[in-house]
Amino acid sequence: MVKVENIKLRLEKPEDYKIVENLTREAFWNVHVPGCSEHYLMYSMRNSDAFIKELDIVAEIDGRIVGNIVYTKAKILGDDGNSYDVICFGPISVLPKFQGKGIGGVLIEHTKNLAKQLGYRAILIYGDPEYYSRYGFVAAKTYGIGTPDNMYAVPLQAYELFSGALHNCEGRFYEDIVYEVNEAEAIDFDESFPQKEKQAGLPSQKRFNELVGMREPKK
Repeated sequence: MVKVENIKLRLEKPEDYKIVENLTREAFWNVHVPGCSEHYLMYSMRNSDAFIKELDIVAEIDGRIVGNIVYTKAKILGDDGNSYDVICFGPISVLPKFQGKGIGGVLIEHTKNLAKQLGYRAILIYGDPEYYSRYGFVAAKTYGIGTPDNMYAVPLQAYELFSGALHNCEGRFYEDIVYEVNEAEAIDFDESFPQKEKQAGLPSQKRFNELVGMREPKK
C-alpha cells in the first residue's frame, strides 16, 4: 500500500488533459474488452454540461499523476413520476504499476466527502460489487433502483451521501448521454496514441461479461 501522506490530491488542470487521457488508456486497455474507449470518454466528457469540474481529481506521487476520478450529473426517474438528481463517477483510473496500492480508494473516499460538502444526494455507478462494497456501495436494488429498461443489475451500485437520501427514490437510473460512446470516433481518437496490442479472452473481460449478464426484471 502507498502511504496516504505520499499521495497528493488536486483538481485536474488543462495541462493535465493529455496525461490523464494516456493514464486512462493504460488503466483500461484490454480490461473490459480488447483495447478500450475510456480515454475517448475522458476526452469527450470534459465538454459535457453534466461534467462536474469540482470533482475532477487527480492523484500525484512525487509529482507524477498516477490516478484520476471524474463525475457527471445523473438522475433517477422515479416510479412516482418525480426526477431525483444524483451523480455518477467514472472512469476512475490508476496506472497499472500503481494499482492495488489503495490509490483508487483514496480517490473515492476523498470525492465522496467533497460531493457531500457540495450538497449532492447520492452516487450511483456501474461497477464490480466485490470492489465497490469496500467503500460502502450497495446494490441499487436495495433502494428499488433499476436500469433504464426496468431491470435490476448487479453492477448498478449506490451510495447515499446522507442518511435516507435514496428513501422513496424507487425508479430507473439514467447516466448522462456522454456515456454513449461513438465507437467509430473512439477508434479514430485512439489512432493519435502509441499503438498497443489488443487481446481477447482475458479473465477481467470474462468477469465483465459475467457482470453485464447479472440482471433480473424489476417488479
